[in-house]
Amino acid sequence: MASNLPAPEGMDIQDQPTAGAWGEWNPTEDSVRPVRGKHRVAKQRGGLARSSTVLGVGVIAAVGAGGIATAQDRPQVAISMPSFPGLTDDSGDSADSGRDTANGPGTSDGADAAAGPRSGGPAARAGLLAQHTQSGSGAGEVLLSRILQQAESQQDAASAHDRAQAELAAKEAAAKEAKEQAEAARQAADKEAEDARVAAEKAAADAKAKADAAAGQVREAKASGGYSLPTSAYTLTSHFGDSGSMWSSGHHTGLDFAAPTGTPVKAVGSGKITSAGWSGAYGYRIVLQLDDGTEIWYCHLSSMSVTSGAVGAGETIGRVGATGNVTGAHLHLEVRKGGSTTDPLAWLTSKGLNV
Repeated sequence: MASNLPAPEGMDIQDQPTAGAWGEWNPTEDSVRPVRGKHRVAKQRGGLARSSTVLGVGVIAAVGAGGIATAQDRPQVAISMPSFPGLTDDSGDSADSGRDTANGPGTSDGADAAAGPRSGGPAARAGLLAQHTQSGSGAGEVLLSRILQQAESQQDAASAHDRAQAELAAKEAAAKEAKEQAEAARQAADKEAEDARVAAEKAAADAKAKADAAAGQVREAKASGGYSLPTSAYTLTSHFGDSGSMWSSGHHTGLDFAAPTGTPVKAVGSGKITSAGWSGAYGYRIVLQLDDGTEIWYCHLSSMSVTSGAVGAGETIGRVGATGNVTGAHLHLEVRKGGSTTDPLAWLTSKGLNV
């Protein structure tokens, strides 16, 4: 302990002995702690205490000789480190080794106690040492490897989630497409069914109309004593006896019923067909001989349905056409008795038919 005695009288300040001459000055916590209460400064005797130069030399000597002793008396500061699963335990040994070197063997236990369970125990540090020894890599490389593994695991999980979402979206799109196709097929089937229904109704209506027409012709034939008009939906264009250059004999020998091609041609009475075929200027012709011997000629036909045999009044035997010497589709009807022509209009009227 250095003395605070005043310098001997007659000695100059520059000639005063150094700290080494008075002995080692090693201040402690008690010697440098300020006095509690009023801060009083003891009046020093002599020039040594009042000299700043000697004081500076003393401080330097104290720091150089034993100043670190004061730092050793300070309490340890706890430093907390983030805890990484499996990693903090690995790094404990290397950190403790640094503290043991710098602060001495006694400081490692204090740091472990201050850090708490986050810093890991001796077994964890031994694990890191073994891992470090086996891998031959530093703590930084181990940390980097762990981070990369974690990132890769997260990326794999994200990829699996994306794949699941993509598969779900694909299934939903397929289901939607299948539903749309089923709906389109249903609509097409409904349309086909509706078209078939309309076509069936039309066919039924046509059949009914034909049946009604036939029945009407039968009734008409019965009313007229068993006779029928030769066709329907017609227009009379040329009458018997009309003269002109269009006819080879100079005058018209029959009655023309203008009607669309294909209009049915019917037997005006019961009888039998004696001739059917091509007949020059008459085109396709059918000759029907009635029961009383009267012949009815059907000329310019487009087709012949019955070419021989007996037929009844109102039965279809051919179709209106434009074959032979004609200017348009029509039925040329002739009535012959004993080989001579007679007016068809008058003959039909005489049979009770309204031409």
